[in-house]
Amino acid sequence: MSNIILKSVCKSMERIAPLRLAEKWDNVRLGQQSPVQRQGPTRVLLTIDLTQSVLAESLAKETSVIVAYHPTIFKALKSFTLSNPLQASLLQCAANGISVYSPHTALDSVWGGINDWLAEGFMKSKDDGEIRALLGEKISPASGESEGAEGRLVTLKEPIPIVVLENRIKSHLKLSQIQVGYPDREKARSSTVRSIAICAGSGGSMLLGTDADVYFTGEMSHHEVLAAVGAGKHVILCGHTNTERGYLPILASKLLRELRANEFRDQGLGEVEVIVSQNDGHPLQFV
Repeated sequence: MSNIILKSVCKSMERIAPLRLAEKWDNVRLGQQSPVQRQGPTRVLLTIDLTQSVLAESLAKETSVIVAYHPTIFKALKSFTLSNPLQASLLQCAANGISVYSPHTALDSVWGGINDWLAEGFMKSKDDGEIRALLGEKISPASGESEGAEGRLVTLKEPIPIVVLENRIKSHLKLSQIQVGYPDREKARSSTVRSIAICAGSGGSMLLGTDADVYFTGEMSHHEVLAAVGAGKHVILCGHTNTERGYLPILASKLLRELRANEFRDQGLGEVEVIVSQNDGHPLQFV
């Protein structure tokens, strides 16, 4: 890998969210490396999804590397053609000197990652409650210390009305509407909650069975919602990528700080710009 910006981004992202923290089914990695050496400004674009509009933005802004949170390829491909929109985007990236890196569930699991950002969004302060891992912690082979874990379980010091939690989540995610399932419709707006289980994106399989008052995630299937509500849980759904996108500015700051390290400058990396996509957005809208 001779491209210094690509090498620097890969190494920096590994420090921010080690790929070993990702779930086994996930395809986190440098997913597409361009053979073309792009000339001009050194710019990295952050996005949740590599859509055609994000690609157009990346080309217009002369991007060298795209960090796309969701992997662009999940399953083995039997062909790679322009007839498939996603494959066409990757082929155009390769032809135009743009490489694509995806961290996905590694960025969910790492301490200080997306799930912690979601948790801190509805807590008044870090002393407002306790944040713990939902599933088993993952230990660094080098230091023996915990690096992260799947999901989060927040236990507040004092119970709060469900309506307060709803408003805090809407404010944090900058949403005017969210979907809420109540275990008791007659007492829906008057109930209080203390424990919240969290999973960014699609959390049904992870959250079901967890001992918590609330399941907070992006999306769950119809039958998963029924099962959760039937078990006496509140369910808060905000739209899959709405639980992820707000973290991108934080990731941009972390990545830029890493890329400005002396080791990369010594290797010839000059000034770098890290930007968050303006074209990336949730694919569905309320109308």
